[in-house]
Amino acid sequence: MSKPAAPLKGRAARLARLMPSTGPSTAARTPFVLLVVLLLGGGLITLLLLNSALNEGSFRLSELKRDTTELTDEQQALQRDVDSRSQPDALEKRARELGMVPGGNPAFLNPDGTVRGKPTEATAPPPSPSPSPTPSPSASPDADAPAAGPSASGAPAGPSGSPSPSASVPQPDPAAENSPPPTSPGR
Repeated sequence: MSKPAAPLKGRAARLARLMPSTGPSTAARTPFVLLVVLLLGGGLITLLLLNSALNEGSFRLSELKRDTTELTDEQQALQRDVDSRSQPDALEKRARELGMVPGGNPAFLNPDGTVRGKPTEATAPPPSPSPSPTPSPSASPDADAPAAGPSASGAPAGPSGSPSPSASVPQPDPAAENSPPPTSPGR
């Protein structure tokens, strides 16, 4: 058969020693290569999962920001509505629509129980005089207002001189068009 190869000398021998030999050493590299491939694959999958979680959080954050903006706009609109209804002119207008009149001079209680000041009854201010001597029912804004006082309406009076709550609704009296609107006792 053939004769074994002669040993190499010099430069060829040195190069042969540097080159790996094909033998049992290739079997030792296979687990290392598999480990590296598994680590790289696991890292890649982990990065994909992390990226998708961050994107999901980003979408949720933008949705929450949009909701916050909408709720802030609604809150500001409600605050503007409250502010407009809380202005003194608006409060006075609504109070007059409810039949309330400005209060008189108040009385105060001192800590010892004595009364300081003299209370006066709240009365409606006199209506402004009409420009024409004969007002027409269509020109008068108070034409549908009920008459004030028990004598004008014919309703029975309560103990305080005001119409009792159980009295029937009075009919408007043409002579009482310029009279002030009725007031509630204690207001």
